[in-house]
Amino acid sequence: MADPKGFLKTTERELPPRRPVPVRIMDWKEVYEPGDRAVLKRQASRCMDCGVPFCHSGCPLGNLIPEWNDLTWRGADRAAIERLHATNNFPEFTGRLCPAPCESACVLGINQPAVTIKQIEVSIIDEAFENGWVEPQPPQRLTGRTVAVVGSGPAGLAAAQQLTRAGHTVVVFERDDRIGGLLRYGIPDFKMEKRHLDARLQQMQEEGTRFRPGVEIGRDLSWDELRGRYDAVLIATGATVPRDLPIPGRDLDGVHFAMDYLVPSNRVGAGDEVAGQITAAGKHVVVIGGGDTGADCIGTAHRHGARSVTNLAIGKQPGTVRSEDQPWPTMPTLFEVQSAHEEGGERTYLASTVEFLGDSEGRVRAVRVAETEYVDGRRVPRGGTEREIPAELVLIAMGFTGPETASYGGDTVPVVTDRGNLQRDGEYATAVPGVFVAGDAGRGQSLIVWAIAEGRSAAAAIDRHLMGATVLPAPVAVTDVAFSVQPA
Repeated sequence: MADPKGFLKTTERELPPRRPVPVRIMDWKEVYEPGDRAVLKRQASRCMDCGVPFCHSGCPLGNLIPEWNDLTWRGADRAAIERLHATNNFPEFTGRLCPAPCESACVLGINQPAVTIKQIEVSIIDEAFENGWVEPQPPQRLTGRTVAVVGSGPAGLAAAQQLTRAGHTVVVFERDDRIGGLLRYGIPDFKMEKRHLDARLQQMQEEGTRFRPGVEIGRDLSWDELRGRYDAVLIATGATVPRDLPIPGRDLDGVHFAMDYLVPSNRVGAGDEVAGQITAAGKHVVVIGGGDTGADCIGTAHRHGARSVTNLAIGKQPGTVRSEDQPWPTMPTLFEVQSAHEEGGERTYLASTVEFLGDSEGRVRAVRVAETEYVDGRRVPRGGTEREIPAELVLIAMGFTGPETASYGGDTVPVVTDRGNLQRDGEYATAVPGVFVAGDAGRGQSLIVWAIAEGRSAAAAIDRHLMGATVLPAPVAVTDVAFSVQPA
C-alpha cells in the first residue's frame, strides 16, 4: 500500500491547474498545466489499505488502482505502468476522457474527497511514453486465423490489440479517412490532443495490427464478403445515430446535430480544408443537452469566437452532494463544471425547447423555450412560461440512440433489440455465425471504460471461438442477454 498515514496527512484533493481561460480559448491545446510530481506523489499516498478496494468494482476494466498508486508513491514508475497496462490498453485515453466511476467508489470518498485516481493514471502513462517504456508487444507466433474489426473507436482498438497479441492476423476497417473513430473526430483537441492517439496507433502497427481507413463495410465491401474473407468479424461501430428533437422549425438552416459541428472542426484542426464548415464565429449559439457532447460543443464554440453561448438542459440541476438514492459506492449524478463551462456562457436547467424560430430567409433566429414541469413522471413544458433566446446556431447534443444498421444486407443481418442495439449473447456473439459485437453498438451509448472493457472481453470470446480456449482476460460479461445462440 501507499503511505499508511497518507490519508491522514493529506485530506484534500489536489489537481493540476487549468491554463487561464483567456489563453486556452485562443488555441486547441489541452486545458491542463503539467502536473507537479510532488503533488502527484502526495495524492497517491492518500490511497488507503482498504480491506475491499471498491475502486476495482467501480472501474469496468478492473484496474489495479491501489497497486499503481502505491508504486507511484514509491517512485517505481516503470512497475506502475506495467500494472496499469495489465488491465487497460489505453490509459492515455481513459485518464483524459473517463468520468472516473472509480473515484466515486473510492473508500476514502465516504468521508473525505476521493483519491485523484484519474490524474495519477494519466501521469503514469504520459511519463511512460516520454521515457520510451510503451513498446510494441508483437506475438511470439501466428495462429493462422484472421479477424476483421469494423470500427476503430476504443472498443475496436482494444479488441484489435488483444487479438493481435494473441497471434491472430487482425485488420481494422474504418469508414473515415483516419483511424480513431470517436477518439479522432468526436473529441476536441482541448480534451485530448491527437498525438496521444497517433502514438498508440504506431505501437499497434508495429505489433502487427493492420489498418484500413476509408473503407465502409456495406458499401465498399459487403458484409457477406467480409465474412467470407475472415474467420471472425467484430462489429464495433459505436452508437452513432443521434437523438433528434422533432419540433417546429427543426428544418431551419442553422439547426444541426452536435457531430455535424464537432467532426468538421476536428478535421480542420488536423489540417484539412472543409468546405462549408459550420462555425460559431460571431453567432449566438444555443447548445441543447447537458452532457459531455454538449460541453464539447460549448468549448468548441468559445474557440470559434461565438458571440454568446447558452446551454439548455431539460431536467433539474444536479446537486453538489450525493442524493440518498445514489449512495456510495455507486456513481452519483452531480453538478459538474467542466473546463468548457468555466470558459463562459450560460447554463439553464428545467428548459424545455418547444420551437425553433426562423427569419424570412429560412435561417434560425431564436429558440423558444418553456419551463419544464413534471407531470406523472414525464417532463413537459409549463404553459405560460415561454420565452425566446437569440440563436443563429443551434446544436442538438441529446445523445445517441444506437448503431447505424442500414448497411447490413445478405446473410449478415444481426438482430436489433427494442432498444436499438445489436443483440449478442453472453460471449458477445450475434445470431450470425462468426460475427461478434462489442462496445456501444451492443451496449448502447456508454463510457469509454465500458467500450475498452467490452473490447477486451470480446477479444477473449473471439480467441476462444477460434482456438477452443483463451488466456486473454475478460473483464466484463454481457449482462443484458435476451437470447442465446444455438450452435450451427
